[in-house]
Amino acid sequence: MTQNKSKGLHPRNLHSKNYDFDQLIKALPELEKHIIRNSYGGVSIDFSRPESVLVLNKALLKRHYGIKSWGIPKGKLCPPIPGRADYIHHIADLLSESNKSEIPKSLNIRGLDIGTGANCIYPLIANKVYSWRMTGSELNDESYNSAKSNIKSNELESYIECRKQINPQHIFQGIICPEDRFDFTMCNPPFHASRDEATQGSRRKVTNLSKNKNQGPKSPVLNFGGQDSELWCEGGELKFITQMIQESLIYKDQCLWFTTLVSKKENLKPLNEVLKNVKTKHIRVIEMKQGNKITRVLVWTYLKKGDRIKWMLDKN
Repeated sequence: MTQNKSKGLHPRNLHSKNYDFDQLIKALPELEKHIIRNSYGGVSIDFSRPESVLVLNKALLKRHYGIKSWGIPKGKLCPPIPGRADYIHHIADLLSESNKSEIPKSLNIRGLDIGTGANCIYPLIANKVYSWRMTGSELNDESYNSAKSNIKSNELESYIECRKQINPQHIFQGIICPEDRFDFTMCNPPFHASRDEATQGSRRKVTNLSKNKNQGPKSPVLNFGGQDSELWCEGGELKFITQMIQESLIYKDQCLWFTTLVSKKENLKPLNEVLKNVKTKHIRVIEMKQGNKITRVLVWTYLKKGDRIKWMLDKN
């Protein structure tokens, strides 16, 4: 297993500097009423208030990505935009390795986001930044309908589709069709093993943020909300990703790269053993850092280097 380390947000990430609240308010005037000043005179928002984080996200998406209309049902997961964008940029680098070191910006590139959620954030950013065609899968009815609404309200139905997963026991099965060829898959899996564990984790986040309301604008936006399958599943992320790896073997010739976030470092070793057992050709871990938080992207493929190059050549 090779490992790439990142010291901060990706160089192409538009959120690597302080938030420009003047420009964000200009893009979305609604943000102004959520602005607070910290003890140092700096401008920020109260990151412990989900409604403020939601409005900030709307402003970021509108200003930086041209996403004019975006929302999520109450209680659904509110994603941290900088971290979500980072995952997309690292995938772009991954694809460039088999593309003569050029970042592919084309509708010929197809990505699959497993569990896209009500926010549909990965497909939206991927299409707006790199012009990729995206497919999102979703199990929850309310999240599925919300994702489709976010796609439709931005007139992106020709570039992004959402597929309904009807079997909660499956991940890729029932989503990837025989005629599909995806250049990458991605996933932000539920990482808690139970509802109680997820609830305790959310409480710790809110408590920590409430103690640090004077944080500056570079502070990361944490996840708020999240229901059931968004935050937890039986066995947690280790069991979920293990099943994902096992199912990926079925589609080894239909996907160039399989990727997923891994929040717990201790899960990497057992997952690496699972990947070796299914005889992958390449395994990698990419570290992404936002503030004090480190997230890992686990990457694998069943194609040899020459076959990966041929795959990308066939796209051009």
